[in-house]
Amino acid sequence: MKQALLIIGLCLATTVAFAQKAAVSGAEKIAKDQRGNINEARNLIKGATSHADTKDDPKTWFIAGQVEDAQFNRENTKQMLGQKPDEAIMYQALENALPLFLKAYELDQRPNDKGKVAPKYAKNIKGILGANHVYFINGGSYYIDEGNYQKAYDLFEQYIEIANLPFFAGEKVAARDENFQMVQFFSSAVAASLEPELAIKSLLRAKDSPYRQYDVYTNLVIVYDQQKDSVNLEKTLEEGMNLFPDSSFFMLNLINAYIYSDRNDKAIDMLTKAISQNPTNPQLFLAMGSVYETGYEDFNKAEENFKKSLELDPASPTAHLNLGRIYFNQGINNLNEANTLNDVQQYNAAKEISLDLFRKALPYFQKAHQIDPDNFDTMMGLRGIYYQLSMDKEFSEIEALMESR
Repeated sequence: MKQALLIIGLCLATTVAFAQKAAVSGAEKIAKDQRGNINEARNLIKGATSHADTKDDPKTWFIAGQVEDAQFNRENTKQMLGQKPDEAIMYQALENALPLFLKAYELDQRPNDKGKVAPKYAKNIKGILGANHVYFINGGSYYIDEGNYQKAYDLFEQYIEIANLPFFAGEKVAARDENFQMVQFFSSAVAASLEPELAIKSLLRAKDSPYRQYDVYTNLVIVYDQQKDSVNLEKTLEEGMNLFPDSSFFMLNLINAYIYSDRNDKAIDMLTKAISQNPTNPQLFLAMGSVYETGYEDFNKAEENFKKSLELDPASPTAHLNLGRIYFNQGINNLNEANTLNDVQQYNAAKEISLDLFRKALPYFQKAHQIDPDNFDTMMGLRGIYYQLSMDKEFSEIEALMESR
């Protein structure tokens, strides 16, 4: 009786193993049939990838990849014939295929019973991945348009992964050409929408590539700033200054970093050197004025530099606003001091000085508002000036405008 049960058990095991191998063959047949049911093929091969008798067979995983590749090719053929493909299905299949083919390739490299490696599927895998490589760019672009940045990132990363595969070394697929550089950039760009650590990793990988290198560095600055990573922020700003000496972005942000960390002398030294090299850059004088205003509270020096910036760029709303703010803040300070005086004559004299400063600030705020009517800080300043100067009509108008925004 026990022997009979053992025989039955062996028969059942053999039958199950045979069924799994038959499933692999069935999935293969469907994949080759243009009208075959891809979902049926997926269901057939799924069991084989987990069954003990077929999960370590490279053919199992190769056919699983072929099923996904067949789905991709069906939709891609529509596109090539000028028909409308289902891009969601097409690019999902493209994404699904890569890990399956890589698993097949790994198993295919194992030595046989004689200790020799005799791969059966490596050549076909290389051919399929090489032919489909460019479509991972299209897939990433499709997902960007759909607003699915995670999927876009995944497709771009698969493109990079394929280019880095050892078996493509020295071949066109592995070339660090413009396509590769572009994909690195866009992968870093979408990563910035996902999580900071992923963005930093991708940006650092792309920063040495010439493709949109300026944008990579500016994005890296933004992420480090958001993460409050002052060490890497300053390091990146310094690198950016050296790579893009004609851009003021890195220098001005580095100066801000110095100001925020109370290294005003270093900021002044950097600005002095920059102005000597480029004395017609209004941004440099704006920055110099800001350092004197906020770092040293030297309003005379700040005024001097803001005026110079305004001379160089009369249409700058920021220069107008900064200069007006110098007078406005001094007016407020004087008014606060006046309010501490008990002597009426002294109070009136001090208040008149404050009103003169508000009158001096007014045209700069008005000009800044004229150039940039949506700036809320400018409107707030105008509101304060109109109040101090008892300009009731103008005060009501600016209040109404602010409430409407």
